[in-house]
Amino acid sequence: MSSEHDTPASDSPELAWFKSSYSGNEGGECVEVAATPGTPGTVHIRDSKDRSGPVLAFTAGAWDAFVSLVNAR
Repeated sequence: MSSEHDTPASDSPELAWFKSSYSGNEGGECVEVAATPGTPGTVHIRDSKDRSGPVLAFTAGAWDAFVSLVNAR
């Protein structure tokens, strides 16, 4: 799985972030996701409580594999 660690979220101002539907509103575990436009694209993940903090970036294929594995459980 390809990923980049410690990429500041502010380095990607063109990304349209959205909060995971599994994140609650009580301030607990909150995750935001954004996709780089284009093909194959990159999927970016960050902590919504620390928007200026690090961002994980995955290839679209690696993200698809992760989501498929999680959905299979």
